[in-house]
Amino acid sequence: MEDHKANNTNRNPDKEKKLGRRDVIKGLATIPVLGAFIYSWYKKQKFDRLLKKAIQEEISLDAVNPVINPVVTNKKQIRLGIIGCGGRGRDLLKAAGFVHPETIDSWKEGALTNKTDKRYHDYLEQEDINVVVNGICDIFDINAEKGMIACANKSKEDSGGNIGVRPRRYRTYKELLAANDIDAVIIATPDHWHGTMTIEAARAGRHVYCEKPMTWTVLETYEVVKAVKENNIVFQLGHQNRQNESYFKAKEAINKNILGNINLIEVTTNRNSPTGAWVYPIPEEAGQYNIDWEQFIGPAPPHKFSLERFFRWRCWWDYSTGLSGDLFTHEYDAMNQILGLGIPHSAVSSGGIYYFKDGRTVPDVLNTVFEYPDRDFSLVYSASLASDKKRGRVIMGHDAYMEVGRDLKIYVDKGSTKYKEKLEEGIIDPSLPLYSFTPGMKQVDAITSPTEQYFAGRGLLYTYRGGKRVDTTHLHIKEWLDSIRCGTQPSCNIDRGFEEAITAHIGTIAYRENRKVFWDVDKQEIV
Repeated sequence: MEDHKANNTNRNPDKEKKLGRRDVIKGLATIPVLGAFIYSWYKKQKFDRLLKKAIQEEISLDAVNPVINPVVTNKKQIRLGIIGCGGRGRDLLKAAGFVHPETIDSWKEGALTNKTDKRYHDYLEQEDINVVVNGICDIFDINAEKGMIACANKSKEDSGGNIGVRPRRYRTYKELLAANDIDAVIIATPDHWHGTMTIEAARAGRHVYCEKPMTWTVLETYEVVKAVKENNIVFQLGHQNRQNESYFKAKEAINKNILGNINLIEVTTNRNSPTGAWVYPIPEEAGQYNIDWEQFIGPAPPHKFSLERFFRWRCWWDYSTGLSGDLFTHEYDAMNQILGLGIPHSAVSSGGIYYFKDGRTVPDVLNTVFEYPDRDFSLVYSASLASDKKRGRVIMGHDAYMEVGRDLKIYVDKGSTKYKEKLEEGIIDPSLPLYSFTPGMKQVDAITSPTEQYFAGRGLLYTYRGGKRVDTTHLHIKEWLDSIRCGTQPSCNIDRGFEEAITAHIGTIAYRENRKVFWDVDKQEIV
């Protein structure tokens, strides 16, 4: 008993209270490997708690789920026509609610072998946006046939189901525009037709959803703006990235000055496959007998019939806007949405055909620097079609930098003035994200091809709304249709389209003429 009492007397209750989790963690830290792991974990937990408190107190980003227009899809059915039913055209039809039965077959088969493949599930859950397709125009018979069957598949059946009444096929886009049962048109043709068709659609009083880029030439850019505004139609340019939740968060972070003074923006395109470099497969059944070559040429320079040019038109300036118009426009519009860039003051470009020596005239490597002296920063675009190194999009500020795509991450710069105290106190670790956001982060996404991986990583395939994975193109088309119904302007309207088109043309001219190109704000022209 005496020994027991003595032991109790020697105890120090205060010291015992102080011996808590921290002491245990430090003790475990002396154990090789295991101790190092546990101590590192503890430090991270402490950092996370402090960081969370700092963000909540100073730089909290609110949950963002903006609604451009109210839900009005049941207000009025809109009668659509589609011009161009190739790969992108059929993607747009899917976004509007129309899919070929064979595509549904492939989705069902994919779901059987891969439980994370939710494409068919997502399609069935896609909102009915109350449209009917009354007219289709495509100059390749096989594409036209696929488009008609997709539009007749209103009940979303597979190959064993019943197909409804097919929409009318028009041999020319002018005939489609003249039809009295068409309210609005989707234009998904090669670049050299975008401006011409938009102008004529606007003059016919048809609302327009046009795939990017807006125009093929500088001069038609002004004519497109004039036609859209004079005829009071609703125009939406096909930059579906505007529906990505990460971009809403990024814009909010910029507005809250989390990055400090921005001085450099880097955007990139990296691909390393024939398809990524526009060397698309040529269908065996294609030929002069089922392709209207004369209509394809249209405003382009005359050329003898060529399957390569018809299916791989992006490789030639005769029909294409090259890397600047085809791929840079995605990157520019993302940054324009987040930062409100507008048209740059000037641009210089370099690059060339370094890998694909296949007769193409547009470069497969391009580097362009766009200057914004009034904003004290530059926008750098760098592209390669023969390298798959991931580079992404980065907005660099004095205090922090932002990586934005499908996900959003913000890191504090080691030389930050704004966060200097927290860096010195160890509250902020510059190697860990200050802020991180992943739409639908609890979901497991099935990506089935390198092309899908590329676009998904940039937020161009889908985002999340209310915990559901949603096609961004579907949201973008819905926004356009709701704007038609409400008489409002969509997010990528004609003014944003003008900024996109002129910026892309400035970059292209700088490359093709090997000179520094300027935008004259007063004269509203490229010099």
